[in-house]
Amino acid sequence: MSTAALTTNAPTNAPTNAPANPPASLDMRERFYAELDPVLDAHPAADVVLAVIGAGYMQRAIARHPGRVFDIGIREQALVGVAGGLALAGRRPIVHTFAPFLVERAYEQVKLDLGHQDVGALLVSAGASYDLSSAGRTHQTAADVALISALPGWTVHVPGHADEASELLHREAGGTGRVYVRLSGQRNSRPHPVDGRLHLLRDGAAGAPLVVAVGPMLDTVLEATAGLAVRVAWTATPHPLDAGGLRALAGPAPVLAVVEPYLEGTSAAAVAAALSDRPARVLHVGVPGETELRRYGSPRDHAAAHGLDAAGVRRRVATLLT
Repeated sequence: MSTAALTTNAPTNAPTNAPANPPASLDMRERFYAELDPVLDAHPAADVVLAVIGAGYMQRAIARHPGRVFDIGIREQALVGVAGGLALAGRRPIVHTFAPFLVERAYEQVKLDLGHQDVGALLVSAGASYDLSSAGRTHQTAADVALISALPGWTVHVPGHADEASELLHREAGGTGRVYVRLSGQRNSRPHPVDGRLHLLRDGAAGAPLVVAVGPMLDTVLEATAGLAVRVAWTATPHPLDAGGLRALAGPAPVLAVVEPYLEGTSAAAVAAALSDRPARVLHVGVPGETELRRYGSPRDHAAAHGLDAAGVRRRVATLLT
């Protein structure tokens, strides 16, 4: 099948064209769609590959860049396979759909068509963890970051703000590596540097426990730890983890918690490796792997049930102080 035959046509009832200068009020997913047109302008080798999801939001990019936006249909394995073919042909595929379909459903193709072929691609997911809780278990995944991190040669970014997502998209669209960007409905009130490093955002007494917030968990962690004798650090790049930064902040006898918006313990191996020569006490806070909620509810309901709201995070972090 020729790539021309795969070029998507936006439905007539699609949402309004993305603005040339996106407003700051857009959430991460809306900002991603709005930025695709300027990204394709700036990076002639980039193509967008979709599996229906998002096609209706890309009228401007489709109209201005014919032959560079491909809708494969509801065929997620083929979605990644086409991306692998484009990469082998020297293109830079930007691959997008909901997280459970992009990572879990197409995992073998991610492993083989990209990783085994040793080609680069930029995978951008929406619907992180339980963002799409009202759609049921089929649209939920907390294991996506752990799965991608298990494959060699990948970088994982988990932005906490639409400005961070925009910066990562523009930067990685011009790269050559294998990159996973996880967009979330949860967001922090302001952006922070997405340079791959660990940043100390709330200082405290020397030797005080360190709480590391990943991506959109920062505001929740800051609220949860208000008044507690802890320091708070943040990163948008959990894989590869900034091991040097962690060692510098953790100190010689680390006591720390890692608060992640996905499967609890995803960063455990990286943290353990970074602190392997130190007597460390480490708490991992995330979506519990042994719990599967079977009621739909809202994302806020799921966060509270998993202990990932401010009250739940505070209960867990407080155990470090006893």
